[in-house]
Amino acid sequence: MKGPLVDPATVPGWLRPLVEASGELDSTAFTRFTPPEDELTRAASVLILFGDGARGPDVLLLRRADTLGSHAGQVAFPGGGAEPGDADVVATALREAEEETGVDPAGVRPVAVLPQLFIPVSRFAVTPVLAHWRRPSPVHAVDPAETAAVARVPLAELADPANRFQVRRPGTGYRGPAFTVDGMFVWGFTAGLLTVLLELGGWAREWDRADVRDLDVALRDHLLATEGETQ
Repeated sequence: MKGPLVDPATVPGWLRPLVEASGELDSTAFTRFTPPEDELTRAASVLILFGDGARGPDVLLLRRADTLGSHAGQVAFPGGGAEPGDADVVATALREAEEETGVDPAGVRPVAVLPQLFIPVSRFAVTPVLAHWRRPSPVHAVDPAETAAVARVPLAELADPANRFQVRRPGTGYRGPAFTVDGMFVWGFTAGLLTVLLELGGWAREWDRADVRDLDVALRDHLLATEGETQ
């Protein structure tokens, strides 16, 4: 299962280019990693839920609880591992989104499936599911032990050059895109996906790719700034 799930002509015009492009992509558009042939991986799905928000088209993101053993504190799309009762990757994405954010699946229209992507650090093989939030419902952090915050983030703010930079981890060779939006610091797998989706959807703007910051320092500065705003 990959590519459009619906006729692209039936989705909002601002979302149509992304749905149309979904059928032409392979995993190399998003990542250089491929699943190893000699080791087991765990199937997972994420829901990339686009809505018509008060501040223009937006996407649903969550921040994971700081106490989690894996990816603690990171911003992510709703999602998680497949379970035996899930009919397919779309069912997994919708179930996980409801469990984590309280979103009503009845108001969500899945519109496309992207290629499966491998995440080495967690050994998940993740399938992103694109969806349109045709009847938005209230969302919140359902279980504070798993989810610290939930937000509808405008695509225009993600594309704003003032909110974009790159991060690196000295000594590891890691370098990747990052965003600071709506009090969230987005990096890693989620930021990489968002970067490609902004380009494919036609929302991207030119930004300073030479702005490269040490990840630990950027995270610390973000936390200090966030704490200052809440005091």
